[in-house]
Amino acid sequence: MRGGAAPAAGAGHHQRWSGSAGTTPRSLSTGSSPRGSDRSSDDGEELVEVTLDLQEDDTIILRSVEPAAAAAAAAAATGAPRLPLGARGDRSGGASSSRSRSPSIRRTSSHRLLQFSQELKAEAMSIARQFSQDLTKRFGRTHSRAEGQEHPQAPASGIDAALAARAARRQRAQLDRTRSGAHKALRGLRFISSNQANNAWMEVQANFDRLACDGFLSRADFAECIGMTESKEFALELFDTLSRRRQMQVDRINKEELREIWQQITDNSFDSRLQIFFDMVDKNADGRIGEEEVKEIIMLSASANKLSRLKEQAEEYAALIMEELDPEGLGYIELWQLETLLLQKDTYMNYSQALSYTSQALSQNLAGLRKKSPIRKISTTLSYYLEDNWKRLWVLALWIAIMAGLFTWKFMQYRNRYVFNVMGYCVTTAKGAAETLKLNMAIILLPVCRNTITWLRNTRAARALPFDDNINFHKTIAAAIVVGIILHAGNHLVCDFPRLINSSPEKYAPLGQYFGETKPTYFTLVRGVEGITGVIMVVCMIIAFTLATRWFRRSLVKLPKPLDKLTGFNAFWYSHHLFIIVYLALIVHGQCLYLIHVWYRKTTWMYLAVPVCLYVGERVLRFFRSGNYSVRLLKVAIYPGNVLTLQMSKPPGFRYKSGQYMFVQCPAVSPFEWHPFSITSAPGDDYLSIHVRQLGDWTRELKRVFAAACEPPVGGKSGLLRADETTKKALPKLLIDGPYGSPAQDYSKYDVLLLVGLGIGATPFISILKDLLNNIIKMEEEEDASTDLYPPVGPNKPHIDLGTLMTVTSKPKRVLRTTNAYFYWVTREQGSFDWFKGVMNEIAELDQRNIIEMHNYLTSVYEEGDARSALITMLQALNHAKNGVDIVSGTKVRTHFAKPNWKKVLSKIASKHPYAKIGVFYCGAPVLAQELNKLCHEFNGKSTTKFEFHKEHF
Repeated sequence: MRGGAAPAAGAGHHQRWSGSAGTTPRSLSTGSSPRGSDRSSDDGEELVEVTLDLQEDDTIILRSVEPAAAAAAAAAATGAPRLPLGARGDRSGGASSSRSRSPSIRRTSSHRLLQFSQELKAEAMSIARQFSQDLTKRFGRTHSRAEGQEHPQAPASGIDAALAARAARRQRAQLDRTRSGAHKALRGLRFISSNQANNAWMEVQANFDRLACDGFLSRADFAECIGMTESKEFALELFDTLSRRRQMQVDRINKEELREIWQQITDNSFDSRLQIFFDMVDKNADGRIGEEEVKEIIMLSASANKLSRLKEQAEEYAALIMEELDPEGLGYIELWQLETLLLQKDTYMNYSQALSYTSQALSQNLAGLRKKSPIRKISTTLSYYLEDNWKRLWVLALWIAIMAGLFTWKFMQYRNRYVFNVMGYCVTTAKGAAETLKLNMAIILLPVCRNTITWLRNTRAARALPFDDNINFHKTIAAAIVVGIILHAGNHLVCDFPRLINSSPEKYAPLGQYFGETKPTYFTLVRGVEGITGVIMVVCMIIAFTLATRWFRRSLVKLPKPLDKLTGFNAFWYSHHLFIIVYLALIVHGQCLYLIHVWYRKTTWMYLAVPVCLYVGERVLRFFRSGNYSVRLLKVAIYPGNVLTLQMSKPPGFRYKSGQYMFVQCPAVSPFEWHPFSITSAPGDDYLSIHVRQLGDWTRELKRVFAAACEPPVGGKSGLLRADETTKKALPKLLIDGPYGSPAQDYSKYDVLLLVGLGIGATPFISILKDLLNNIIKMEEEEDASTDLYPPVGPNKPHIDLGTLMTVTSKPKRVLRTTNAYFYWVTREQGSFDWFKGVMNEIAELDQRNIIEMHNYLTSVYEEGDARSALITMLQALNHAKNGVDIVSGTKVRTHFAKPNWKKVLSKIASKHPYAKIGVFYCGAPVLAQELNKLCHEFNGKSTTKFEFHKEHF
């Protein structure tokens, strides 16, 4: 003990000397006692028994002071032998059958303890040295971690040196536990998230009342009761640990016991949580953790976080932890060592740190953070909104104005005709809507003329037209067509026709030239050419519009067989080809009008001529081009997560930009269907590649067809199944068409890139990262080449060779506007990282300037600080520091856990790059797109960094 007091760090950190069951502890002689060993005294002096613990750093800790009679009674009750003036052994279970001994010293009087403390300390030190020699004789063999094999016996000084080294490390670890470290610790090892712990006890009580039987909760229902349903194995181990600490082995608990357990796992004390975690690993409760116990907790953590591969390598990683924490080779680790690894894990994580920069204050845009008046805020928000959406706004305004003009023109035209006297405003409204329908049925084809749009993207038209919103504009026009059909067909069927057949003979007479001398019946009007074509168009459009909705297209609607064929992409694709019937019926309908007989006033064909011809031309071009673009499959691989990778030869003349996509057809699956996929190879590669994830019926069948031709990988190659040109089985034929433009292809016009991909949504950005890396390498090579071509200028060479100078200056230098790129890939499955493992390793190795910063996020793993992922986080940091590889992704890129804090991500980028133009590109589910778009607008309003958001949905 230091100054007679134990350290404040907690009594759980004391070191005990271990011996075998047969080791006899040495006794302390107290010959200096004034009364010898006499148990009685004339003055009625009471004898006490004092227990001291010997520390590794040569200090003694006072453990207990109790009456000698009580100690003797306790020993008699337990059957333990009375050790006069000797060491009393602490019993501990465990596989090693070793016992822990703490020398205890009996003195004759408690009030004389201080007088003899120095003597006791000296004698205890002597016993400690002698005890160490005894241990050396009996346990002189070092522990083997890899295979459990025994090594030759070590010299007596070996264990002394090992124990001394560990004691020194422990003392340094205690000194390193600073306030900042303790503050980090408070955020770690949470068994229940902070959000749950605050108000969750009421919910836990409700769960107990629901699950309990006869007032007791069974062990099997414990996980569900405390909200750990997804990590049941971990919850059961926690239950067993807390029961073991209470020296109970029960299969059920009551509400009071549940309350006690809840208080322990939600305790704000880091030391308390650390002790629980340690006890979970220390199955035999001997205060030590062996390699086998480390392996078990790794497997348990891997199971809780759905990391199947980690379970397979648990033995290897357990050895890694033991190598790091047990350099002395004692074969076990203790609580303080686990604590050290937890608190110092950040020192290992010096790789892929998110947006590391010297000082945020130096780059923070202070001007953007000043307080603004409400009027200034509104004006700033409005200006940014207009800047982001002016292309969309002017196109929509022009389109609406044209529709309003056509509607008004046709409305007024029929307002001044005689038919208005019979049918009233019904006919004017129907004809006005018909005119807008002609316009919309024509221009709805333009947004899907992909070749034309791809070509226009590279012209000045891209400065004024929002080509990225072509599909959204297509959907908007479709909505306007629905409104037009309701107004046109509804007014005819419900209003015009009834008023016509109910009109008087005098009013009908002037209309005889249009409808016949005899007044038609309602059935006659409907079964005419105009009525039949109108009904055909309405029916086809209802089918196409319904199956194009998100619920049917993504199979969110579950229908019984055989109606389930009406859902999915195939139903959407085939139903959309009903447009051929619709346009044929529309042309006939526009030529057979009741109220117009002059040919040049039948304007339907005039509206449709150019758009229909353009669209037909595109389809013909695609047909012939796909035949010319014959590709040869070079490699096929099937990865975890139902992802199929196809690598094929690049046809001559096939030029594309990173971020673009192409259409793919597999005749073995369907001779008619073409599906779009992002190109994942870079423009500089001599091959094309795509990654296809099984999301629908067509992709499912495509994977099945290629899987039949694949074989298990050999030679350490990645993938579950693989095939290449040497495969014996013939690979299916593949046709391609493209490339086609996308928002991501314009990445090079931004100073900084933020690329966000969800799952398979990372595919368009892999090509961008590879292209960016290739450009960086080429730029560096050109700089090196130009430096070599410039001759040295100095006193000895006063002039430069003119030919060399012209060679250098005539060659245009490569200019790379993009200074930084941040790639965030969020996925739910560990196997997903196999898809682009090679690309990520290549970027991490070749990007010497740190232009590209990559961050992988695995949402199946609990967030950092959660006890269920604590060991994974420690192991991840340790393995990367030792081997340079992330244990989760298998790459050099660090994998973060849970979901990114997008507000913090954008905040750091804005701070690091003030006054920069940042392109935010997103590909994935629509839910996150809304959040990112909102955050971009938010930061545009409070900083000078300009974020431009672009999205793609798969």
